[in-house]
Amino acid sequence: MRFARFGERGQERPAVLDSEGRLRDLSGVLPDLAGEVLGALPRVNPEALPLVTGTPRIGVPVGAIGKIIGIGLNYSDHAAEIGAEPPTEPLVFLKALTALNGPFDPVVLPRGSVKTDWEVELGIVIGRRAKYVDEAQALSHVAGYTIVNDVSERALQLEGSGQWTKGKSCDTFAPVGPWLVTPDEVGDVQALDLVTEVNGAAMQTGNTARMIFGVAGIVSYLSTIMTLEPGDVIATGTPPGVGMGQKPPRFLVAGDEMVLRISGLGEQRTQVRAG
Repeated sequence: MRFARFGERGQERPAVLDSEGRLRDLSGVLPDLAGEVLGALPRVNPEALPLVTGTPRIGVPVGAIGKIIGIGLNYSDHAAEIGAEPPTEPLVFLKALTALNGPFDPVVLPRGSVKTDWEVELGIVIGRRAKYVDEAQALSHVAGYTIVNDVSERALQLEGSGQWTKGKSCDTFAPVGPWLVTPDEVGDVQALDLVTEVNGAAMQTGNTARMIFGVAGIVSYLSTIMTLEPGDVIATGTPPGVGMGQKPPRFLVAGDEMVLRISGLGEQRTQVRAG
């Protein structure tokens, strides 16, 4: 099933998509797509639910997110394009919750930024608490999958002192959605195509088969470091084609449009604005 949330920021309501891709209001079945609900998402007949009319804002498809965890340099071909050695264990960083953004909301450049970059990533949404989970059991703790744009300000990330979190956590730097798609509908999560276009030009193309650490391995590994709670979002790394990997490098400017797609997970479309 494909779930979504619609409405103004902070007032989103849960929905499910019907067979024609239309939103059906799920708020009469559950209050939100958040918390323990994610461990047992309802099986409903979408056509029996009220149709959402008009063109409401689409929000982040999960509510009450506790943390956003990023995995760096997780595609062998991306590591190669920026001249980095592939990591021998997952490279972990965090993004601030204030970076969360809807999949069609504008991305706002920080004041003075000249090196803001795009990163299409498969997002894992945790459904059941995970602590010291074996890799063989890891996927049973996943509620579903979504698209994450791990927008990154490269000067803040790489050129100053400190950790990557600085360049990853600017406001609006984590567009998530449009949908939360259940594992049964996704199929083989290690065989999904990822694409980024900027102003209509293809920039990133990749496939989750090229991940150095797969989804099950990431969930298992992180659960040995921190408890993963329902609603936590994990961005699993990006394929080649980021702006810093272009020759010459190409970064985002006000007026640009990013379009991100992952097989079966829908499409994000965001405009870039000046801070």
